[in-house]
Amino acid sequence: MLKVSHISKIYKTGSVDTVALDDISFEIKKGEFVAIMGPSGSGKSTLMHILGALDLPTYGDYILDGESVSKLTDDELADIRNRKIGFIFQAFNLLPRTSALQNVMLPMTYAGIPKKERTEIAKKYLEMVGLGNRMDHTSNQLSGGQQQRVAIARGLSMNPAILLADEPTGNIASVQAAEIMEIFQKIHKQGNTIVMITHEPDIAAYAERIITIRDGKIVGDKKDGKKLLKKN
Repeated sequence: MLKVSHISKIYKTGSVDTVALDDISFEIKKGEFVAIMGPSGSGKSTLMHILGALDLPTYGDYILDGESVSKLTDDELADIRNRKIGFIFQAFNLLPRTSALQNVMLPMTYAGIPKKERTEIAKKYLEMVGLGNRMDHTSNQLSGGQQQRVAIARGLSMNPAILLADEPTGNIASVQAAEIMEIFQKIHKQGNTIVMITHEPDIAAYAERIITIRDGKIVGDKKDGKKLLKKN
C-alpha cells in the first residue's frame, strides 16, 4: 500500500543544511493501523507532509498505492491528495458556517461526483461516526469532538487508499479523544489503512503498530501498541 525507500529531507538556509529526515525506509500494508510517534522536532511532521503528498523528499522514493509520488508535478500531487489520501487534522479544518453535510461533501464536489451520489455518501459516513442527527448543524455549532467526527467522515468520503491523521486528538478533551480513537479502531476493522501522527503514547496505543522517529531517523518499529505499553 505504502512504501518509503531511503527518504531524506534537507532544508537549505543560505549555506546551512538542516536534515529533517535522514535515510528513512519502511512499508505499510493495506489495512494496517500505524502510529508514527516522536517528540517535537523529531521529523514526524516533515514525514507526514511527504506521506500526504504535501511536500517532496530531497532524496529517496515514496510509492503510494502503486504510484511513485516523489517526482510528481504540483498538479499531479493535488490529484493524488484528492483521490488517494483522506486527511484528518488537529485543527479540524472545517468551513465554519457550513453544515456538517456540506463539509463532508466538499472533496467529492471538487472531484465532480454528482450531487445525489455525494449526498448519499456524506450521509452514510456521518451516520457511521455518530452524527446522523447533526448533519445540518454548522461546524461552529458543534463541539470539538463532533467537529473531528465530521473531519473523519470527510476524510473517508473519497474512499481513500490511506487515511492520514495528524495529531487527531490534540484539540479535544480526553473523554472525547477516547471516543475518537474508538471510531478509528472501527474504521480500521472495516479494512481501511490508517497512518496517525502523534506524540502521545496513550493515543499511539490504539494502533496495531508504532513507528518511533527521533532526530530524523527511525529508532523503533513495534507491533501491537497496547501490549507494548502494558509491558513498559
